[in-house]
Amino acid sequence: MFSQSDEKLVEKALKGNKKAWFTLLSRHETAIYNYAVRMTGSSDDAKDLLQEIFLSVFNSLHNFQSSGSFKGWIFKIAHYRCMDFFRRRQPNISLDEAPDIPESHYQYSPESYMQARESKQDIHRAMQSLPINQRLVVELKFFGHFTFDEIAEQLGISPNTVKTRLYAALGKLKSGMEVGHV
Repeated sequence: MFSQSDEKLVEKALKGNKKAWFTLLSRHETAIYNYAVRMTGSSDDAKDLLQEIFLSVFNSLHNFQSSGSFKGWIFKIAHYRCMDFFRRRQPNISLDEAPDIPESHYQYSPESYMQARESKQDIHRAMQSLPINQRLVVELKFFGHFTFDEIAEQLGISPNTVKTRLYAALGKLKSGMEVGHV
């Protein structure tokens, strides 16, 4: 089936085409929602953030420059909305409420299910222990699959700063996971 580019859908949405707007939303909804869940650790907070993000996208759609990628642009908005979220919240945000992995994903045994669930919770806690600027870089690199240059552009920092933050975060995650201080 023929799939239109994000840029073409933006053009149509700006002209009032609701179907194009909903196609853009559905195309990026899962990725943005997952980003918000990993950043906040809460499905409910992620849903609220998702609404804020898409409202911001809708209100700013006329500012989108087709010279860049729509995915990068929407993640930049998601980043700003997440920063607003963290400013409104207490400094200690728990990721213990991470969504459970359905038991059907684990075919082997209840033990393997529990082990995987504990491992996921350990990773969420370890991510939560990172400073927000390092957590953002890890999120965008490994979950958003952005390049160093794209992350630098989104965060308004140099690619070398992105690399420094990523490697510092990975070092903290590694030591935290090895020692069990997650």
